[in-house]
Amino acid sequence: QVQLVESGGGLVQPGGSLRLSCTASGSIIGIHNMGWYRQAPGKQRELVAYITNVGIANYADSIKGRFTISGDNAKNSVYLQMNSLKPEDTAVYYCAIYTHYGGRYYWGQGTQVTVSS
Repeated sequence: QVQLVESGGGLVQPGGSLRLSCTASGSIIGIHNMGWYRQAPGKQRELVAYITNVGIANYADSIKGRFTISGDNAKNSVYLQMNSLKPEDTAVYYCAIYTHYGGRYYWGQGTQVTVSS
C-alpha cells in the first residue's frame, strides 16, 4: 500500500540547481526516516541524505554543504535541494522510507539527474 512518487529530476549544467520532491502515500506506522539515495551506472546505490522523524538531517560527505534535505510531515513529503551540481552527481535518485519498526525500506521508482555542459 505504501507508494513513493518522486519528481524534479532533469538535465542541468554544472553549477546549476535542482529540487527533488517525494510524496508518500499509504499507511506508514511508527517512527520512520525519509531520505534520498542515488545510483550511477556501474556503481552501488549510495545514501545521499536522510532526515529523521524529529527533523535531524544527515548527509553524505560527497554532497555536504551543497545539498539540503527537508521534510513536511503534514504532507508526507521529503525534498532535496541540490545546489552547485557537479557532473559526478549524475545518477538516478531514489526516495526512500525506512521504518524503525521492522527495519523495512520502501522505495520510489527513481528520477534521473544529469549534470552536463
